[in-house]
Amino acid sequence: MKFQDLRDFIDYLEAQGQLKRISHPVDPNQEITEICDRTLRAKGPALLFENPIGYDIPVLANLFGTPERVAMGMGRTDVKELRQVGEWLAYLKEPEPPQGLRDAFNKLPVFKQVLNMPVKRLRKAPCQEVVWQGDEVDLDKIPVMSCWPDDVAPLLTWGLTITKGPNKKRQNLGIYRQQKIAKNKVIMRWLAHRGGALDLRDWMETHPGQPFPVTVAFGADPATILGAVTPVPDTLSEYAFAGLLRGRRTEVVKSLSNDLDIPASAEIVMEGYIDPNEFAL
Repeated sequence: MKFQDLRDFIDYLEAQGQLKRISHPVDPNQEITEICDRTLRAKGPALLFENPIGYDIPVLANLFGTPERVAMGMGRTDVKELRQVGEWLAYLKEPEPPQGLRDAFNKLPVFKQVLNMPVKRLRKAPCQEVVWQGDEVDLDKIPVMSCWPDDVAPLLTWGLTITKGPNKKRQNLGIYRQQKIAKNKVIMRWLAHRGGALDLRDWMETHPGQPFPVTVAFGADPATILGAVTPVPDTLSEYAFAGLLRGRRTEVVKSLSNDLDIPASAEIVMEGYIDPNEFAL
């Protein structure tokens, strides 16, 4: 199974009875989270809330709430096939040359899939058809959810945070939450040992006082999303691993305000920077 984008995956899940649409108005302030929590505990389907109260943008939740849907997102029809993904990871971490013709023949499927690892760069992409800049930027137009009663602020979740350290060839993709504190301002909630935070640390050492470019993509295709949460080797880009999972090269497009690559089919993209002189405690 090869999914071109998230919408393609949604259609497939719905056809398999693995996704339910909720047309009734539901509040993004805790109500959606409560429904998702019960559904997840019951090993229920993915949920598409079509009418979040106060917004025109739907909310997709519980997408990878079961091992079966994780396998589907990785292009597999059975959870048992995830073992092959583990074998690929092991090979990529410690690659060994073939020990003979038979070994080379056995590794041929891996070698063929490796051809899908380089990204395919596009000049134009669907994710850049509508662009908000300057005063147009308004996160209040997006249904950012408040998940728990004591949350300090609404959190953007499941965005692919894209960064690049000054001394690294590869771009890093990570799943980090962003805490919305203004219509055009968020706090990046990442741990100090995560890839994005390490890229920022290196940037601050080599470019002291200069803003650190960051792009966050929401609603990418399932292989790219899952690639971002897979423990791939540090020298390998998650985009490359996503191509391996998908069996087709990952299509990306350059950000409008920096040199970072974006999944071409992403639904929403935030481009900005981290000010090294402004940290939240």
